[in-house]
Amino acid sequence: MTFILVAVFCGASISVWLATRAVRLALANGTRHLASEVEQSLADVFVFVNRQKAATATLSAMIVLPALVFALSGSVLVALASLPLVWFVPRQVLAWMRTRRIRMLERQLPDMLLMIAGALRAGASLPIALESGVQESAPPISQEFDLLLREIRLGIDLDIAMRNIEKRIPVPDFMMVTAAVTISREVGGNLAEALESVARTLRDKLQMEGKIRALTSQGRMQGVVMTCLPLFLMMVLRAMEPVAMAPLFTTPIGWETLAVIAVMEFLGYQSIARIVRINV
Repeated sequence: MTFILVAVFCGASISVWLATRAVRLALANGTRHLASEVEQSLADVFVFVNRQKAATATLSAMIVLPALVFALSGSVLVALASLPLVWFVPRQVLAWMRTRRIRMLERQLPDMLLMIAGALRAGASLPIALESGVQESAPPISQEFDLLLREIRLGIDLDIAMRNIEKRIPVPDFMMVTAAVTISREVGGNLAEALESVARTLRDKLQMEGKIRALTSQGRMQGVVMTCLPLFLMMVLRAMEPVAMAPLFTTPIGWETLAVIAVMEFLGYQSIARIVRINV
């Protein structure tokens, strides 16, 4: 009997040790993957961070966030359910940073093209015109064209350099710039006039998109308000009636209710965002 108890205890200890080791390895691999993704994504927007620092920040968030949620809600299940936010939130922040950078590039691109066209009309070559545009522009457009200029100086073919910058700037309108430069190089023509035409087209498009965003701003704000209002009311009721709201956070039925609320909130926000999203 003693031997059986010892064997069971040893088996349970080994199982716990293996499970702990597997979870630790999975967390380490996931953290390294997320840190690598964060580092690469930030490098794409010219923000450089250390991978080890990103991994340390991720591990810290995995400890601090559940502890903070547990202190606010008092529920272990809700605290564990907050762990996916450690993977979800950084990706959303990076997506927001990339979207913001792309919008800034779209706004700066017409002015950059007009400066390059002006330098070409003054008799400068394309590299000199690019250098002039880089010096007179602000980031992020100056960073992208400065990298284009560096590639040209290193001997990379202009077509390849243009395709590289087209990959770095995932803006469909930039294809017109690439087409104008390529056609002017292969067929001939007035590159300055072509760039000015592209700049006017892009500026008109930006004005139309600005009008659409202004007209749909009320709908977007309504989506944010309608999404945050139930959460705000839940916090207020929990502060006013903690006994009545306790089953929502401590019972299985309450957890199921919270899950349904989260799904409905997400679907409602996505529906409103899809309605007010108009592509030009």
